[in-house]
Amino acid sequence: MTITTSSFEHDVLHAPGPVLIDFWAPWCGPCRLVGPVVEEIATQYAGRLTVGTLNVDEHPAVAQHYGITSIPALVFFHEGQVRDTVVGAVPTHVLTARVDEVLRQTAARGPAQRTASRSYGGGRMRLGCEECGAPGELVAWTRPVHRPLHTQI
Repeated sequence: MTITTSSFEHDVLHAPGPVLIDFWAPWCGPCRLVGPVVEEIATQYAGRLTVGTLNVDEHPAVAQHYGITSIPALVFFHEGQVRDTVVGAVPTHVLTARVDEVLRQTAARGPAQRTASRSYGGGRMRLGCEECGAPGELVAWTRPVHRPLHTQI
């Protein structure tokens, strides 16, 4: 999928799952080397990962916004946030390992965990299904440095 400045928000930031964007330029030799690897990843992970390319010469504002100073830059997005970045031409097995890790991390963030992780402080919270609104379990959480730890009460 070709990403543009006008399609970036919809196709990447509001995508329903994880997205890998290849920031590239036609004059970039390493970009041409990594292109087939990105295409292979798109085929291999179809249905689990959206893969797109963004030409930094044609859409410099997006590249600048995300601090892309070297290309190729392969940036993983999920829920509108950058989750990981790979810079430079990397072998297929290296990129596949990063894709697997990003997919593992995003799958681990189920609806209940996403809801609780938006809360701050300590206390109790009744988590429900984000899709149908059904009531859920009563959980307690604490606030460590990065993400809440959950224990059932």
